[in-house]
Amino acid sequence: MTPALKPALTNQPVDDLLISGETLLEFMREILGRGVDFRFRARGLSMSPFIKDGDLISVSPVSKVKPSLGKVVAFVQPVSGALIVHRVVGRRGTAFLIQGDNTGGKPDGLFQPEDILGCVTGVERNSRQVVVGLGPERFLIAYLSRSGLLRGLLWVWRGLKNRLTQI
Repeated sequence: MTPALKPALTNQPVDDLLISGETLLEFMREILGRGVDFRFRARGLSMSPFIKDGDLISVSPVSKVKPSLGKVVAFVQPVSGALIVHRVVGRRGTAFLIQGDNTGGKPDGLFQPEDILGCVTGVERNSRQVVVGLGPERFLIAYLSRSGLLRGLLWVWRGLKNRLTQI
């Protein structure tokens, strides 16, 4: 008779736990609901260049950090049920207008405070903290994003940057 395997706790570090979709969302809700920050790898380009695909982002529960203009928030898209991380670009009454920085001026819509899971409080890329996009400049980024100007300005900036590196 083979002895039954017993689960054991380990203190070995885990670099990345690969979960996505509904499982990630359930896990995130549970952790944030306990008042604890949640970290995961961003996927997609809708917040580029401030949050890039593969960046490690930290989300704090709304009990610690309140959503406001320019803050980057995590929420669930009601139609698809997908976890989305985008920026607050406006407010109407108690609702927040949310939009990705790299979506060309197309907002996700208006969301009530209870629809928001948490606020992004940190972004890490290649083991370094990303400092642009979450500080006071977030107000300007929100304005430029909402007006549809941000994407064009970023395109011009990338072109200039590429030319300067060739000189």
